[in-house]
Amino acid sequence: MLYIVISFLFLAIVLYFLLGGADFGAGIIELFTSEKNKSRTRKTSYQAIGPIWEANHMWLIIAVVIMFVAFPTMYSTMCTYLHIPLLIMLMGITARGTAFAFRNYDAIKGENTQRIYNNVFVYSSFITPLFLGIIAGSAISRQIDPGATSFTDAYIFSWLNYFSVAVGLFTVALSGYLAAIYLIGEADNDHDARRFIIKAKAMNILAVVFGGLVFIASEIEHIRLAHWIFGNPVSLIAVIAASISLIASWVLINKGKRKIIRIGAGFQVTMILLAVGYMHYPYLVMIKGGQNLSMFAYHAPEKTINVLGWGLLLGSLLILPSLFYLYYSFQKKEIV
Repeated sequence: MLYIVISFLFLAIVLYFLLGGADFGAGIIELFTSEKNKSRTRKTSYQAIGPIWEANHMWLIIAVVIMFVAFPTMYSTMCTYLHIPLLIMLMGITARGTAFAFRNYDAIKGENTQRIYNNVFVYSSFITPLFLGIIAGSAISRQIDPGATSFTDAYIFSWLNYFSVAVGLFTVALSGYLAAIYLIGEADNDHDARRFIIKAKAMNILAVVFGGLVFIASEIEHIRLAHWIFGNPVSLIAVIAASISLIASWVLINKGKRKIIRIGAGFQVTMILLAVGYMHYPYLVMIKGGQNLSMFAYHAPEKTINVLGWGLLLGSLLILPSLFYLYYSFQKKEIV
């Protein structure tokens, strides 16, 4: 049953990154859109994410609950030493959701208040995935130091380092790429579709650049990232598959295949997550000094795992079909 719980944890992380990442990316795309096109980008983004934007955070909730119940030692370690980036990320989620709701449903849509809501939405859309990536990078960077004797060493430099920030920027670029790919198919006209194609290509290039920075930062911080990935057959195959899908995505984008490029982008990001996740499995948190928190060693009692596993299995029978129907119901038009 432990394997069931672990599978659901990684499934929730992957789906949150794919769906929530594209959600955040809509704000990132809007942030880097010219003033004359912002209103059209905003309208297209609302049509795409409006009906389902809140449902995406369900995957984050599931991941947090699994961590809290099944892996309390890892949960408490991350919440203790990474509480600052976690707090910033949660504040970003709250601010973004609030701004999105008020700018669309406020009874009085004044120019000044709309400007505030728009600014809060786009900047929190950037900050949230940035710190989500920082948290993920910090978990495997070996910078968490339980033996630290100062506040900065324990709670600042555990996440404020080159590697974690590079992972954060990489996450932002991937989120923007996912959103741009999705918005291509939601565009009402060829002009907007071309704009989103340009955004997708730009975000893809940025993802490659920031991905390179991640490897450079890992060498600076003495993290054996290249060894972990290229020395592991599964991670290596995943990286090769992601690279091939990257080339294929550019070809399909230029050919205007709006539906299949979504599958390609999702596959590409999933392969990246597989490469990173599998390279240090089953260690979810890696501590300074060489200690690794394994999911096989630091988990809840067997009875707790069994109850949680059955709860996840039975719950998925209700949640997954409902979510599929939700996405299907709000599909506005057929994508070709």
